[in-house]
Formats: sequence, structure tokens, C-alpha cells
Amino acid sequence: MDNKRIAVLLSGGVDSSVVVYLLVSQGLHPDCFYIKIGPEEEAEWDCSSEEDMEMASAVAHKYGCSLEVVDCHHEYWNQVTRYTMSQVKAGLTPNPDVMCNRLIKFGAFDEKRGHDYDLIATGHYAQTETDAEGRKWLTTSPDPVKDQTDFLAQIEGWQLRKALFPIGHMTKAEVRAVAEQEHLVSAHRKDSQGICFLGKVNYNDYVRRYLGEQPGDVIELETGHRIGTHRGLWFHTIGQRKGLGFGGGPWFVVKKNVEANILYVSHGYDPQTAYRQVFDLHQFNALTMPLETILNDRHLMADGRCTIKIRHTPDYLPARIEAAADGCFTVKADAPIHGVAPGQFCVVYDDQHHRCYGSGEITI
Repeated sequence: MDNKRIAVLLSGGVDSSVVVYLLVSQGLHPDCFYIKIGPEEEAEWDCSSEEDMEMASAVAHKYGCSLEVVDCHHEYWNQVTRYTMSQVKAGLTPNPDVMCNRLIKFGAFDEKRGHDYDLIATGHYAQTETDAEGRKWLTTSPDPVKDQTDFLAQIEGWQLRKALFPIGHMTKAEVRAVAEQEHLVSAHRKDSQGICFLGKVNYNDYVRRYLGEQPGDVIELETGHRIGTHRGLWFHTIGQRKGLGFGGGPWFVVKKNVEANILYVSHGYDPQTAYRQVFDLHQFNALTMPLETILNDRHLMADGRCTIKIRHTPDYLPARIEAAADGCFTVKADAPIHGVAPGQFCVVYDDQHHRCYGSGEITI
């Protein structure tokens, strides 16, 4: 990597700060970039971007690296927000963080500044490996709780080829230990809990800002009884069992009727209606090699055996996948999965959950 030009996306958090340290300690001289994506109306949102910027500046200065602010504000709101709102309005379950990686961190940034660099380094918990044919694969991190390959499974092949994940082989505890040892200002900073770049912004507040509220009936699926009112179908996800606010629970969200604006719930403990074992994927994004090719290569995927994720959890679920019509794929999980919802991304891995092959959108 000695002759490679490396850009580091420095957020001000502990992960990307340790990335800078690791690269500099190898004798490399990366340039640092802070991607600015603030709320549309600064006064209306609680945003920690000023503190982020201070932390990023301190880390860059400590290691003698340049730091440049790249404004991707309009790209975020025009691309990621448009995607998110169109999906939730259609009753689907989108993931703005997944699309943020594809469209902003490895997309808009590359168009603005990243194209001048050979590699773009980030603080993601993920790894890569190159096979004998020179193909680069996305592989999982040893920290299953922190692994972020599911958030990266929608990036494009050329973006993966430029991606560098210097902390991908480490656990979060190891990263924090390095930060403490190096006396980094971000060593004890908490992980962000909000949406991607939006800091403390709550997802429901984010959706309410653009779609408002649209009250409708909440109906018990089994009996047809009306048990209350929802404020908008977009505030609820299939499988949801918390925050519904109805007495006599537990209640589970099992279905949405977008046309009639009805939310269907089921009463009882983990109703079978909340589970699904077979579902289809469309618009599959293959990271390294087309999924059809992988399915036909017994060394990569024998008999369609794979592992999958439908949400960000430490668990990889065993399944079989097969090609269907029109470039779609059918997933047959070994056991029923709770909360499978249209619009979610299903991430496909090999049967050892080592290589990530990509992800597709669930259709039901």
C-alpha cells in the first residue's frame, strides 16, 4: 500500500480515529475527510456535528494529517431521504444506513473527492480478502455483535474494490484499548445510536418530518376487532412488539393494508403469523460475482446452502437459496424467521458466514 493514495473518512468517533492511528503507524500518510451531512434546519434538530468536527480535527492534527470537510448535505437529503420516504410510504421497511454507505460514503464522496484516491478507509467492522483470481470479497469481522457487513452489502463492486477497513480484524474492546493507549480524544466516546450521519435524530422523528402523521385503525387480525388508532403505518414495522401503547398486550404487528391505512396486530405470545420461512428477493446487489454464478459453483455455495441476515443482529441464519424467475431469488430458511417484512434487505453469506455475497430486497 506504500504507493497508494488513501483517504480516511474521519467522523470524530473512536473507530475512525483508530483507523488513522493504524495507517500512520504503518508509515502511511492518509488524507482525512469529514463528511458534513447536517439536518436541513439546524435549529430544529439536536445535532452533534460540531463536537464531531472538533474530535476529527484533534485526531488529524495529532498525526499530522490534513483534514478537509466535504459537504454531502444535498446528496443525503436528495438521495437517501427520498429512498427512505418512498419506501415507508409504500408500506415497506427500508434501511437508510445501508443506502447511506452506497450513495454517500462510497458514492457522493467519491464523486467529489474520493476519485483522486486509490483507497477509501473507513471505521467499519468488516474485512476483505482477495482470492487466487484476484477477486476482492467482503468478509465478516470477528466481533459478531459489531460486524457491519450487512450495512455494506449494497455497495457496488467498484466501491468494494476501493474500500479499506483497517479495524475490521479487531473487536470493539480492542479498538477502545488502542484509543486509550494512544490517548485519543474519542477513546471514551459512546457509539452513535441515531440514523447514520444524523446523530441523535430519532427514526420516527425523521419520518414524521417528511410524511407527517396519518391516523388509521388498528385491527386485531384474528377477530377483526378494532383496538385503537395508529398515527401512521410508517411508524411501525412487521414483527414490532414494543412501543405500540395498547392495553392487554403483548401485541405484535403482523400486517399492513396501505390502501385502507389499517395496521393489523395479533394478540398473544409470538404468534405464528409473525414468522415466515420462505420469501423472495429482487434487485439483488452482488458484491464480487453474480449470485447465479455463485449458485452454480459448488466451491462457493454447495446445493444453495448459505447463511442470511434480515436485520442487524449477531445471528446468521442457515438457509437455502435458489434462482427464481426474472432475476429474482427464493430464500428457504431452515427455521421460521420472526418479523420478515417487504422492503428489508436480506444479506446472503456463505454457509460459514465468512464471505458476504451481497443483498437483495425482500418481496412477499
